[in-house]
Amino acid sequence: MTVTLNAYNVISARCAAEYLGMNESLEKGNLVYKIDVFLNSSIFRSWKDSIIALQTTKSQSRMCEELKLTSHCIDAVASRASVDVSRVDWSYTYNRKKLPEENGNDPNLNGIRSRMVPKDWWVEDLCELEVDLYKRVVITIKNKGIVSSEVIGEAAKAYAYRRFPGFNKGAFQFNDVSKCRPILDTVVWLLPSEKGSVSCSFLLKLLKASISLDSGETVKAELVKRIGQQLEEASVNDLLIRAADGEGTMYDAHVVQKILEAFVMRDMDSEPQLEDGDEIQEVRKPGILSEASKLMVAKLVDGYLTEIAKDPNLPLSTFVGLAEMVSNFPRPGHDGIYRAVDMYLKEHPGISKSERKRICKLMDCKKLSVDACMHAVQNERLPLRVVVQVLFFEQVRANASSGSSTPDLPKAIRDLNSASYGSSRSATTNTEEDWDAAASAEELRALRGELAALSMGNGGTNDKVNVIDAKSHADRAAMSKMKGLLMSKRLFSKIWSNKGGQGENSGSDSSESLGSANNLEEAKSTPSRKGRHSVS
Repeated sequence: MTVTLNAYNVISARCAAEYLGMNESLEKGNLVYKIDVFLNSSIFRSWKDSIIALQTTKSQSRMCEELKLTSHCIDAVASRASVDVSRVDWSYTYNRKKLPEENGNDPNLNGIRSRMVPKDWWVEDLCELEVDLYKRVVITIKNKGIVSSEVIGEAAKAYAYRRFPGFNKGAFQFNDVSKCRPILDTVVWLLPSEKGSVSCSFLLKLLKASISLDSGETVKAELVKRIGQQLEEASVNDLLIRAADGEGTMYDAHVVQKILEAFVMRDMDSEPQLEDGDEIQEVRKPGILSEASKLMVAKLVDGYLTEIAKDPNLPLSTFVGLAEMVSNFPRPGHDGIYRAVDMYLKEHPGISKSERKRICKLMDCKKLSVDACMHAVQNERLPLRVVVQVLFFEQVRANASSGSSTPDLPKAIRDLNSASYGSSRSATTNTEEDWDAAASAEELRALRGELAALSMGNGGTNDKVNVIDAKSHADRAAMSKMKGLLMSKRLFSKIWSNKGGQGENSGSDSSESLGSANNLEEAKSTPSRKGRHSVS
């Protein structure tokens, strides 16, 4: 009887021969010897046959381990994957789109067809392996030290996409959690340590999957740390991680806070060292944050806050906590955080005056663009004090751009700018609450009229306020109320205390200044505000 050996049956035949004792001790040239020769001369020299043979070891795993057949198959596969791409001349699976030069269609080759093999040519074929064998093969490839970390990362990515349907689109479908969890843990464990070996978007997909599968805290912590190392590459969509059932909120902001903490920790990656003369020198490591990275993350957080602010159950403390984590990052403009604050105020109309005041401290009115200012001065959700600040800085910017001097201000504001608090301490609690209350439409019109009067040089005393465009009874009543507010030097001292105080944010009483760029030279004269504008 003739038996034809091939990649599908050779491992079983080798195990059977060993079991039957058909080795050299019985007779020279016995079956064990012949099969070993066939494996080394044929099977292990073929890329796909080596993979097929490795897969068949699962049926006789114990004996294959004892005979080291599994190890030989793994080493054969790893050796082939580590060969220089210029020497790859065998068939392999590669379904992804190739570059023109990889197809030999590069126009720069002047008609000379050259077959180029992609560096990650082998990753799709290994996706056929079960997770335990896949892990051992990739570890062996990594230990050889020939394949780059980017290719190893691409292999892990391809395996995750193959094993988890919908993973590429962020739609996780785990039919058997007990089987999927070890696969995910293995993919995370195999990720190269080098930054950039996989994209931040892929890492965030892994984190979302680990949360869905309820993976161990070690796996989640490792992913959070790695995401923090390259957070500037992420998008707002990547960060929108659904909260677990029963959490009460739509998105898991707590895990994003952990990611931000990991990102900020990179900025502490510097060590003071003593040099000659006992002079301390700061040695900065490659992971240190650049100003560009901080700016990108600040914009990312602004966009993220705008999205999660739509959740009616989002606590104010969570929103403010995330915003404050990037408050010291230099940003040329504050339109992004203004959008986020406005969205929160829109979706949470029932918050108290103190909460409204607290969230508005996150903004710097000096750093709002002209469009944002146009929106803010008509925004009835903002506290009155914020609207006053926006109007004031808009007028300063308009005069700076036109080359004219800043108009005379009422004495209350002049005293405030010079840090002269005087003895005006008689403002009542009701007046203080008026400043923190949302501005009404009538008050907004009255404020714009007051500022227009100042721009024409008609203002300048602390007891006379020139009212224009207050034709209706409601406008006159609102303007009368504004007179009382404008006369309180104590309240203006609080609003403008950053002029001579502790570096406070101009968008609030006490929030920290986020930078000094005012962009005055880019501003235009304030246009008409008769319509409501939208900043998106």
